[in-house]
This record gives sequence, structure tokens and C-alpha cells, in this order.
Amino acid sequence: MRGVMVSCCRNAVLLVGICAAVSGCSKEQSASSDTVVAAKPAAAPKTRAPFRVPQESEIKDSVTLASVRRGRALIHSTKDSLPQHVRASINCSSCHINDGLEKDAMPLVGSYARFPQFRGRSGKVDLLEDRINDCFQRSMNGNALAVNGRDMHDIVSYLAFLSTGFPVGVEMEGQGVPSLDPMKGDTARGRAVFASTCIACHGADGHGTAAAPPLWGDESYNIGAGMARVNSAARFIHKLMPRDRPGILTPQQAFDVATYVTSQPRPDFKGKENDWPRGGAPPDVAYSTRAAKAAGGSPTGAK
Repeated sequence: MRGVMVSCCRNAVLLVGICAAVSGCSKEQSASSDTVVAAKPAAAPKTRAPFRVPQESEIKDSVTLASVRRGRALIHSTKDSLPQHVRASINCSSCHINDGLEKDAMPLVGSYARFPQFRGRSGKVDLLEDRINDCFQRSMNGNALAVNGRDMHDIVSYLAFLSTGFPVGVEMEGQGVPSLDPMKGDTARGRAVFASTCIACHGADGHGTAAAPPLWGDESYNIGAGMARVNSAARFIHKLMPRDRPGILTPQQAFDVATYVTSQPRPDFKGKENDWPRGGAPPDVAYSTRAAKAAGGSPTGAK
């Protein structure tokens, strides 16, 4: 992360466009007219930093190396390491695959260099520590870490190490997970796909097994987590699930499963109505926000 977290830990996950417009004389102008509208300059394409996982050999002192290694251990085994801060049976690495080292799998590589950053959900400029605690409070349905404590310092050290050599404020190849065009999911179809593809790891009741975390229920992520949104879940499912055969689901199947999973009961998140205080809540947010209500739109910000 500072140059993120979490998964599920200057803390983790996507776009580029090129446009050029040239205007000339209109057909109504006479052939003798010398009036020419100047061409608009082409917008420069966004530059993305190449994906690169640093090597531990790049760390030159033993104290930093110990902090980085402990930070990675906290990301990998968050629930066991910090039970007082994690109520869900989820680790940061549940979402940030392979401890955040895998391209297109919500990597933590390069995240440190992208903070501080403005985030619409909080409506302010967040520090990396804010983003990490977001994951603890939402994705792991737990409690925030002390910003100046050792646990936070070691997680930030790990994320800073993963951002070694990355330019500040630049997006990265393989950041997040690949996008998908939104589709309308169907819970009945999603239930069928879940039963045939997902229960071996997540359990028939979706409450998880030793192989994979719970997707709903008291020990899952809460409604304020990004994975509780259909579009976010569908992208993750399409690219990364099932883990032994990733990519076998079609986009429609991914949206069907995401619609089914997000329709299931999960813990609440206190204060969720204050999210997106400046407006602009995504249409798949499953709860009302004060800003959307005040603007006279739908409760979730959908138009």
C-alpha cells in the first residue's frame, strides 16, 4: 500500500483512454474559404508502472527485514495473529492473493506509492493507515489497529517494501482485478453454480471451511466491505475463482454467483450511511447513504 492493505492483510487493486479530435472546415464553407479550425491536441495515454515483486535481497538492514517479514506474516495469518482486531474468519490474504504478490489478484505491490489518495467512500484524502483500517473494520468485521502501534508499522513496512522503485501516484499493471461490464445477475442461477462449483471450499452453507473463508454469516465480511457489492464480487469471482480452476466461469455466471452471495445475510457495519458523503455512491451499494437521500436520488445513489 503507501506508494495498500488487507483481502481479506504508503495498503492492494484498474484505466486508460486515448482521444483525439480534429475539426476542419464545414461543408457549408465555400471552397475559397481559408478558415480552418485548429486540431485539438491528442491526450497523452496514461502511463502504468510495470508489475514487479521486489526481492528480499534488496533490503539492506536486518531491522527492516524483520519488520517486513512480520508484516507479511500478519497479512497471511491475520485472524490468528490479531484475533482482537478480526471478528471474521478471514485474513488479508483471503482477498489479496498470495500475500498480495499476484498480478490481477488485488495485489499489494505498488500500493504504498498510491497513498495518500482521495477516496470517494470516505470523502477525504486517506492515508495508507486509513485504508488498512478500512479493511480491518469492514472486510474482516473487526477493530482498527493503533496507527502508531507495531502491528500497523510492520504491515506498512511490508507494503512499502512491495513498492520499492515504484513511481508515486502512478497506476500499475495488474492493479486490482480486471474489470467486467456490469450484468444483471440471477440468484437462482447463482445458487446452482455455487452448488456445483463453490461448496467444496466455501461449504454448502457458505460459512467456509478450512480451505476457504465464509462468504456470508456471522464470521464473514460485513455489508460495508467492497466484496459485499455485486460488481466487485463478480470481478473477483470471474478472475480468481475457483482457486483450483480460476477463469472457468463466464462473466454471466460470475455475476449470478455474486448476486446470490451478496443476497445472503452478513454482519452490519455501523456508520455505513455516512459513506460517500460527497455523493456518487456506486449503484451496487446495498445500503442507503445520507448523501444520496439528500440529493433526492435512490437510497444507494443509483440513477
